[in-house]
Amino acid sequence: MNFDNALQQGQLIRRYKRFLADVRLADGSVITIHCPNTGSMKHCDEAGRTVWFSESHNKKRKYPHTWQLIEVEGGFKVGINTGLANKLAVEAIDAGRVSQLQGYRSLRTEVAYGKNSRIDILLQDKEGDRRDCYIEVKNVTLGMGDGEGLFPDAVTSRGQKHLRELMQMVDSGARAVMFFCVQHEGIERVAPADAIDPEYGRLLRQAQEACVEVLAYRAAYEVSASQVVLQDEVPVLL
Repeated sequence: MNFDNALQQGQLIRRYKRFLADVRLADGSVITIHCPNTGSMKHCDEAGRTVWFSESHNKKRKYPHTWQLIEVEGGFKVGINTGLANKLAVEAIDAGRVSQLQGYRSLRTEVAYGKNSRIDILLQDKEGDRRDCYIEVKNVTLGMGDGEGLFPDAVTSRGQKHLRELMQMVDSGARAVMFFCVQHEGIERVAPADAIDPEYGRLLRQAQEACVEVLAYRAAYEVSASQVVLQDEVPVLL
């Protein structure tokens, strides 16, 4: 996918109040930009790092710039915009880059299911014999070095709930997938962050044993073209 506008570059000064970050531009001026990530952003908000941001021309926005990428230790680019994870997954499926999720006739997003829930992606093949496929997408940015990536980066009761719901869908006869969108170029494998949220790790392993499929695909960035795509599958180690 392409960002709406060409990415601009700066140097991170600080992230604060969860949704804001101060960035120093090449001319020395400082701007405040929107941070589209409510998580801890562990290892992804170090002061002094190079960041890239987009600019909206919507005059109603208080902060017209949106933080998109940061360069972390090792020179790897990391996408911090969690709102892109679903879009990247949808695009990769539509483009045929996710081999495990091909052959369906329809793809819908944010579909109501279960009890007061919405599934990120629903694949259906009403004229064939494929079971409905319920896909929950999670964004992975926590790199631990040596190619290791962990999820989550903070305790997530919501993520735990989603795993229980996926298991319920399998029990109902549907297909269910936990899809990790890895927005970190340096991550070569994904594992549950047991030290951060042991309950999530327990549920993820239980879900896999209950026949919930667990997939992870990694993003690649082309800053000069303001482009990002999911293209490489990486293993999930449980």
